[in-house]
Amino acid sequence: MPGSLAKSGAVYMSAVFFDRKISDDERRNNLYDGQIFTYGPSEGTIALSEVAREMCEAAFAPHHPTDAQHYLSTDQFTDILKNLKPAFIHDDRCKEIIRDILIEQGCDLEKVYFDVPRLRTATSDEYLTSGLAYAFKPHRDTWYSPPQCQLNWWIPVYQIEKENCMAFHTHYWNSPLKNSSEEFNYQDWNQVGRKAAHNQGTKDTRRQSEAIEPVQLDPQLRLVTEPGGLIVFSAAHLHSTVPNTSGKTRISIDFRTVHLDELLNNDGAPNLDSACSGTTIGDYIRASDFQHLPDNIIEAYQKLPTSGSNPNLTMADINA
Repeated sequence: MPGSLAKSGAVYMSAVFFDRKISDDERRNNLYDGQIFTYGPSEGTIALSEVAREMCEAAFAPHHPTDAQHYLSTDQFTDILKNLKPAFIHDDRCKEIIRDILIEQGCDLEKVYFDVPRLRTATSDEYLTSGLAYAFKPHRDTWYSPPQCQLNWWIPVYQIEKENCMAFHTHYWNSPLKNSSEEFNYQDWNQVGRKAAHNQGTKDTRRQSEAIEPVQLDPQLRLVTEPGGLIVFSAAHLHSTVPNTSGKTRISIDFRTVHLDELLNNDGAPNLDSACSGTTIGDYIRASDFQHLPDNIIEAYQKLPTSGSNPNLTMADINA
């Protein structure tokens, strides 16, 4: 069963699979057990990166997007992101390209659902770490109200280095961490927190899920891919934005997927410490036709007292 190794309580170290050619079913089982998959640039990931580069370079002109922080005030930088990030999210090309990426990875388009792609910026030397350029502290995405079967797909737009990539804190795959997720409600965040991003200035005052005990950052795993490379990992992995000392703004894309079988059959990564409420279940669209999940599935997850508690849903319940 997915997550069985992590539930054993033994010391756990994630393995990284490079360009592994296996079925999506087998890959998901490995991902729910804490493994990480990385792939070289493909036609689809390059195409999505090119959309991002086109938009970024137009927005930051005449400066290169990775160097613009050295020429602009933080207010100017934020004003650019205020328009750039939603424009990328809502560009119709992105949905089509994500579908192409999922086809490349052997996914069943009738069963895989994805959310909108997001453009992330991580500036260097603490130039801007709040609001629209928020630097994420060590966290699990499962602290932010997704189902436990969510998978994260991450793509660097420009060259990254070990000084500005992501870090995975693999020690915590099977170790709970005290956190404030019980204070987080996704629907409240959509109404208030997300809309306030552009008003955060140099200090982010929004209450987000975070660790409330010291985090053992090491050992940590940093994966450095080529631009357009792809890293896929479980939303249950503890990870963080590396303190950027590269002198370059890191720009990346991420989107998330869920699989219908796991949603219905109570599968996914183990929930060790998530106590958030609300649900992201209404955000995902089917890869085949961009339709949302059926209303009865969305309603079933909305009724959960705690997000990620893996409701005992069955196909009979959903079809009732």
